Amino acid sequence: MTAPDPVRAGKALGGAAAAILFLEGIAVLFVPRAFAPTDDGLSGLGLWSVLVLAVVLVLASGLQRRPQGLLIGSALQVPLVLTGLLGAAMWFVGGVFLLIWLYLLQIRKELLGTALGPPPAAPPAG
Repeated sequence: MTAPDPVRAGKALGGAAAAILFLEGIAVLFVPRAFAPTDDGLSGLGLWSVLVLAVVLVLASGLQRRPQGLLIGSALQVPLVLTGLLGAAMWFVGGVFLLIWLYLLQIRKELLGTALGPPPAAPPAG
């Protein structure tokens, strides 16, 4: 099945990818709060890595209009899942976001014919 208007579908799926990455960035910002009540807390390196990841995820959400946006978003799923090394609950959160991302790529493949390729060109007017 392909979309009747692939250009419009590509833009809509790009918006969905941007929203997912933005939500991932917000979710990662909750990691330090989860460790605040514990005696150990997060180390300085752990805190900075989580903050940098959150900023990079939010910035990557703005790159979804560009051709390499989906590749960057897909690559960022790896460090998101690896935040599980900081706390067991993040394995679950990262895994859920990874499954959502994979589902988005599957829908994109069904509608546009490619999961990570460039969006289709606009049909010629006339």
